[in-house]
Amino acid sequence: MKYTVLFYAKENCEKPVRTYLDSLPVKPKAKLLGIVKILEEAGSNLREPYSKYLEDGIFELRSIFGNDISRLLYFFDKGGKIIIVSGFTKKQNKTPRSEIELAKKRREDYFKREGEKNGKI
Repeated sequence: MKYTVLFYAKENCEKPVRTYLDSLPVKPKAKLLGIVKILEEAGSNLREPYSKYLEDGIFELRSIFGNDISRLLYFFDKGGKIIIVSGFTKKQNKTPRSEIELAKKRREDYFKREGEKNGKI
């Protein structure tokens, strides 16, 4: 299967993940984007240390650069789409509950708007 990685866009077209990536220094950003490319190639076959299942269909893309631990949260949609919904720099061992809940909220918003776009709602 061919996979396509997309960044979640809010209703106003803002892409929070793009904003997060743009805030990173050049080298950590390049490393994280390299792992996104690996995700696009491997899709659901990508495992640790690059990807980890968190809960309820939400996955975490993982990158460590020096002392910086960057994470991108994503989910799968039909047709080989991988939607990256949030990005953050981790400060602790465990992924913050607030980040997981934000990912779920954005996934819900994504599917709601996709349904409207396709005339399903």
